[in-house]
Amino acid sequence: MSNGQDQTLRSKTEDKYTIERVGFRADGNVELRGNLYIPTTGDGPYPALTLGMGYGGVKEQGALPYAEAFASAGFVVLFHDHRGFGESGGIPRQDINPWRQIEDWRRAITFLESRPEADPERIGLWGSSYAGGHAFVLGATEPRLKAIVSQVPTISGYQQGLRRVTPEKRAALEASFAADDQAQLAGEEPHRIALVSDGSVPASYTDPEAVSFYLQPIPDGLWENNVTVRSTRAARAYEPGIHIERVSPTPLLMIVGDNDRVTPTDLALQAYQRALPPKELLVFPGGHFDAYLGEFEATSGAALQWFTRHLMHDKSSKENCSA
Repeated sequence: MSNGQDQTLRSKTEDKYTIERVGFRADGNVELRGNLYIPTTGDGPYPALTLGMGYGGVKEQGALPYAEAFASAGFVVLFHDHRGFGESGGIPRQDINPWRQIEDWRRAITFLESRPEADPERIGLWGSSYAGGHAFVLGATEPRLKAIVSQVPTISGYQQGLRRVTPEKRAALEASFAADDQAQLAGEEPHRIALVSDGSVPASYTDPEAVSFYLQPIPDGLWENNVTVRSTRAARAYEPGIHIERVSPTPLLMIVGDNDRVTPTDLALQAYQRALPPKELLVFPGGHFDAYLGEFEATSGAALQWFTRHLMHDKSSKENCSA
């Protein structure tokens, strides 16, 4: 990319916004890349949102409509790919370290602050699935954020792992982690596993809904159906739900499916009970991936309403805006 951004692209929604392809530097001199949506109506600087996709996903896998909905409503929106995925740089590819993704996301917030179109005092964050867990961590530790939406979030890698891996398979899984470490000590590249599979090969997800979602058509070259084995180990140790009490006083909206088997419904509802106000909960009918598909209007509408309530106000009225 030249100077961190490419040519401006016109949008498909009656010119309510333009899209810039942008890039910015993260630790290790890795360039993170994504889309920056800039409203073309009204006067800036505009309230701004930063978006992140879930485990092993890229923004083109069902999540761009959220950015479009928010931008159409008058928000500057930054949607970046995590390092090692999609358009972003970073090696090894398809390697998921939640804490590195969180620190990269802080850099995305800093980049968003630097844009003259964005009001640095009115920045919100939307994270879904694995990134919904990141939303808790960032909401708890990042005072620059003024509103949080966490959709179908990861709560506890440990509890999810207990449900996904039966006791008789755990020894083999731990052995695969050890073998991967031994291989890397010997100078090999990290071992890999399929992200989704019909069960014919080991994979992170074998549920038909997950397979259908991840294998939906997207432009060539943006995604591969694999992740590193160490990504699984990191996921099983990731406990973002422990941060949920600390998100307050930043307003938190949680969006939860009533039949979510990927990020289990009961874990999400228990976490919501621990959250402190200001908070709000939307429970939609369906499973994990219905959030992006059949329930998109409900989930995007609730998020937009939340961000509008907490971010879409004049500077002169900020002090009078109730959380």
